[in-house]
Amino acid sequence: MRVLVIGSGGREHALCWKLRQSPLLTDLFCAPGNPGIGAVADLVPIEIENVPQLAEFAGEMNIDLTVVGPEMPLTLGLADEFAARGLAVFGPRRQAAELEGSKVFAKQFMERHGIPTAPFVVAHDAEDAWNAVLDLGLPVVLKADGLAAGKGVVIPRDEEELSKALAVFFEERRFGDAGARVVVEKFLEGEEVSFIGLSDGERVLPMASSKDYKRIGEGDTGPNTGGMGAHSPAGVLGSEDAAWVLEHVMRRTVAGLAAENRPFAGVLYAGLILTPEGPRVLEFNVRFGDPETQPLMLRLEDDLLPVLAEAAAGQFTTQRLRFRQEAAACVVLASAPYPERPVTGEPIVGLEAAAACEGAEIFHAGTATRDGRVVTAGGRVLNVCAVGSGLREALRRAYAAAAELDWPAKRLRGDIGRRLLESLLPPA
Repeated sequence: MRVLVIGSGGREHALCWKLRQSPLLTDLFCAPGNPGIGAVADLVPIEIENVPQLAEFAGEMNIDLTVVGPEMPLTLGLADEFAARGLAVFGPRRQAAELEGSKVFAKQFMERHGIPTAPFVVAHDAEDAWNAVLDLGLPVVLKADGLAAGKGVVIPRDEEELSKALAVFFEERRFGDAGARVVVEKFLEGEEVSFIGLSDGERVLPMASSKDYKRIGEGDTGPNTGGMGAHSPAGVLGSEDAAWVLEHVMRRTVAGLAAENRPFAGVLYAGLILTPEGPRVLEFNVRFGDPETQPLMLRLEDDLLPVLAEAAAGQFTTQRLRFRQEAAACVVLASAPYPERPVTGEPIVGLEAAAACEGAEIFHAGTATRDGRVVTAGGRVLNVCAVGSGLREALRRAYAAAAELDWPAKRLRGDIGRRLLESLLPPA
């Protein structure tokens, strides 16, 4: 099969790395890709927003399956464009992708279909938001309605923080049109966990559990980012809760979208919080998580390609996905002052040494080449991943590999999985 992957981050590198292992694969392309992806796929210089050009390339090159990594092209209707041209694509159409493209739609959808989530109010201006807080009480969670690359979430805990946050949304308009409407949500206490499944429009194949770490600072402090690390298994989701989520969240969501004439085939990602009252949905994504995909691909035993092709065709024959018993971890190396405007263009040293570390895989995210050297080219630069017999060993190996890498503005969280290891898992 000839396959095109769309995207340029660590998630897409991990997907290409896994797809390259398939005996069904004949040719692999990635648009636009990055230097790391270039080692396993042919790079295509087309940006992810250029849907017509991507479709033209797929048609001219007789691509058998296109796999969409990021959310942006899905919300722009890439799957619709490809379907109109008779091209197979793994990813939901625009109407179904609204589940991620609009936080307001997602919350109202959950309300309509009895999917458990936090109480919320939709605010159109600062006055609406203040009134909502009076009803819900502080702290609250403020979420930009539209896409904001994982950064459109603020959690004010007192009135001073609330005033600053509302200024960010409604006066500074830092999130542009994405923040024209804001979801004001009751703050819920509990452990967060990612539940990711593949859907063919009717069935859902759950992936192994995973947990990501969105805050920039250790101890889950500071602003949200696209994700500073992840591991699988999550370590906090029991089998009973997992079965409940599969039935009452994942399958109910796919069925609800179908009932609203928004058939969903692709990745359904539920960001959950485990409360004393049971799991609650914080958000939905309609694509593979980043960085959760990286450890999941390291653990996935099955050939990924035929499963994605079956989903795109609307007919799973696969009954379940198999994952290795070993754990996998991912540590994100970013370039300061991420999540603000990062320093770029700095040469990265230690790539070969890091890749040689036991159990390690290095997935590129924000990298480029200049004068024959790999340099930083984004906020999240590298994903340093590793497999181990358990989570403790996987994290130890990932951090050992991360220590081999350096550039002047390098930053990382040194506590990915630490609290979980200290509180929930016995010493190795």
